[in-house]
Amino acid sequence: MSRYTEASCRLCRREGVKLFLKGQKCMTEKCPVERRAYAPGQHGQGTGRQRKASEYSKQLREKQKVKRMYGLTESQFRNTFERATTEPGVKGTNLLVALETRLDNVVYRLGFASSRKAARQLIAHGHVEVNGRRVDIPSFRVEVGQEVRVAPGSRELVAVKAAQEFAAKGQPVAWLGVDQEKAAGRLLEKPSREQIPVNAQEQLIVELYSK
Repeated sequence: MSRYTEASCRLCRREGVKLFLKGQKCMTEKCPVERRAYAPGQHGQGTGRQRKASEYSKQLREKQKVKRMYGLTESQFRNTFERATTEPGVKGTNLLVALETRLDNVVYRLGFASSRKAARQLIAHGHVEVNGRRVDIPSFRVEVGQEVRVAPGSRELVAVKAAQEFAAKGQPVAWLGVDQEKAAGRLLEKPSREQIPVNAQEQLIVELYSK
């Protein structure tokens, strides 16, 4: 399956929630979810009585929402689920932890990129290091104790500086330690479900893939 290349904001409107795919724009009044809180397309606003969603439909929409939020293809998401659910613990939580500890998500959470998509580009272009070694694979799994940093020669990139300025206005997640001056951070611990700021019903995804 190829990666989605159309307008990102259509995905947010389709799922009915902000997936934070466009960085700072998602926090402004220009966000299409705020301006047009209905699904895209000619039937988006609906006409007449709406059908009650089936259990399968609910499960599918939840999977699509989380998959799109993290910017994965169907095969990438399925593979992540299958690997995560072989580990001990709650399957749904394991899935979210696996998604959160991907290198592209960690770079985004640390505030070095304005979105996960921007983080993937930063990584693919060789601007990110893990424990001092360049890593250009966005799906790289960051382990507890590893340091993630923007390469010294890339810290003055306009995109990085803009992302850091925006991130400074918010609060970093508790399971990451960050030094914005050095553009470096560290995975302090694997996050618990309560520490993952994602509005998702991950159990629905487990039920969908368990059929």
